[in-house]
Amino acid sequence: MNKIEGKVVVITGGASGIGEATACLFAKHGARAVVIADIQDELGKSVAISIGSHICAYIHCDVTNEAQVKSLVESTVNTYDQLDIMFSNAGIVSKSVQTVVDFDIDQLDYLLAVNVRGMALCVKYASRTMIEKKVKGSIICTSSVFGTKGVRERTDYCMSKHAVIGLMKSASKQVGKYGIRVNCVSPYMVATPLMCNMLGKEVMEVEKVHDNMTSLKDLVLKVEDVAEAVLFLACSESGFITGHDLVVDGGFTKL
Repeated sequence: MNKIEGKVVVITGGASGIGEATACLFAKHGARAVVIADIQDELGKSVAISIGSHICAYIHCDVTNEAQVKSLVESTVNTYDQLDIMFSNAGIVSKSVQTVVDFDIDQLDYLLAVNVRGMALCVKYASRTMIEKKVKGSIICTSSVFGTKGVRERTDYCMSKHAVIGLMKSASKQVGKYGIRVNCVSPYMVATPLMCNMLGKEVMEVEKVHDNMTSLKDLVLKVEDVAEAVLFLACSESGFITGHDLVVDGGFTKL
């Protein structure tokens, strides 16, 4: 079953990790167009080619730059006539542990610019075009299990993901009258290139470290698992779901 047959999709942070896996899955499920947006130009172009240039395109976009986000959405609509699904997924983590007593404020400002400002801009311009085009679309934001919990370190990341959930809940109330759904997907730690680089570990090392912190034994969270959750929130199977934070954590938040 092609769950998003004929839909036009934008995925920020689509050049690797969760974004890449979601782009591939959306293409398999019948998307008419998948537009990958990222600042990793070579990777983004490579992913678009691997999926197929007849379906997938790459656009350079720094989500902290309002003009670039606006242009991304306008370019997509000019090319494909509409935007049905926005997966606002671009995000970063800090280079340091960022406890409250030793915040690097420059790092804090940059992380919030990407994780919060960038997310807000994507929601803003996706909502605007969906309203203008009378598209009852779906907007999905990537948060985290740490968007509802406190942490012992990386406070700025935790703060940013709390903000994403607040954005999603507010946006869902404001654009619901237009038939637009806004939700979050909140994964547990998954061994993306971003996470492996942050921890200085290989994929299997990252997975092993967190294997004993979930209820599901002998199972490891993969980017494909998160992509499946995003697909669910994007398609008609979740047609009456909005303002929801879909946690993909193997029971981590319940322990």
